[in-house]
Amino acid sequence: MRVAVDAMGSDYAPEQIVLGAIEAAKEYRCDIVLVGDKDQIEKVLDKNDINGLNIHIQHASEVIEMTEHPGAAVRKKKDASVVVATKLVKEGQCDAVISAGSTGAGVAAALFGLGRIKGIERPTIATPIPNIQGTTVLLDSGANVDSKPKHLVQSAIMGSLYAEYVLGIKSPRVGLLNIGEEETKGNEQALATYPLLQQLQTVNFIGNAEGRDIPQGTVDVVVCDGFVGNVVLKFGEGLASAIMQLIKEAVKNSGLLTKLASLMVLPALRSLKKKIDYAEYGGAPLLGVDGCFIICHGSSKAKAIKNAIRVAIEFTDNKVVEHIRENIAKEGILTNDNE
Repeated sequence: MRVAVDAMGSDYAPEQIVLGAIEAAKEYRCDIVLVGDKDQIEKVLDKNDINGLNIHIQHASEVIEMTEHPGAAVRKKKDASVVVATKLVKEGQCDAVISAGSTGAGVAAALFGLGRIKGIERPTIATPIPNIQGTTVLLDSGANVDSKPKHLVQSAIMGSLYAEYVLGIKSPRVGLLNIGEEETKGNEQALATYPLLQQLQTVNFIGNAEGRDIPQGTVDVVVCDGFVGNVVLKFGEGLASAIMQLIKEAVKNSGLLTKLASLMVLPALRSLKKKIDYAEYGGAPLLGVDGCFIICHGSSKAKAIKNAIRVAIEFTDNKVVEHIRENIAKEGILTNDNE
């Protein structure tokens, strides 16, 4: 297994990206190709013990900034780190690519470089969200802000397969994110999508899901457009961070007895923090492109990158792309011709 890592993505590149890659090479015994400025990458590698590790460098002279238009930048900057990393997968030199840079640039690089699986019109970002029972996969979480019903249907198929083959959820429950459980609720998009999801043969569609169903874990996969999904995702991240901060401040401002008592629940709080930490989940796969492309949070540090590489390995080993291709073909005209 060989993974191409965009070493110039993220707010903490290249140091944290390289450190995460080193940890992954140690723990997962995989080959890593660090793509980016060779001199900067070597400076980080020289400070660490990489003897016996299969870590290589592929020089790329350009970087796509967050402020650049994704599509235009990918077309113009042929030697950008994310473009070069994607090309390595396309050419068969690597099995997967990971990037914590601009999400838009990542999606564009994957579309131009890897292409789409036959039958898929728009790829979707599948983000795992922790719940009280395990994990709920939210998609789309930002690739497409405007989606037609058929795009949501395709997302349901792909999200279900990812939950089954990577997260190990048997017959995942798939819900359509809506403002109520009733079949008659929602906007035009939701009303048009619902009957299409009911017709799917390869998906365990359980009906509409409300926002509260995500943290409760009553649904394993939630489908929506990228605008709504990204809002849900960012709100969840902010809320989790705010709750942990409020707990810290409450303990800090309390009396001695409360502080002593808090020591007893400290292990539980640490466990909670770990459960809601996005770094534990690594990254989100871009489903629908003809290859493995993992998108990481822009604030990813070493732990997140290491776990993203783990996700890439699991994705590839479980042949998710092949399963998507097979199931899209099984559903046939339903996923292609309905608007």
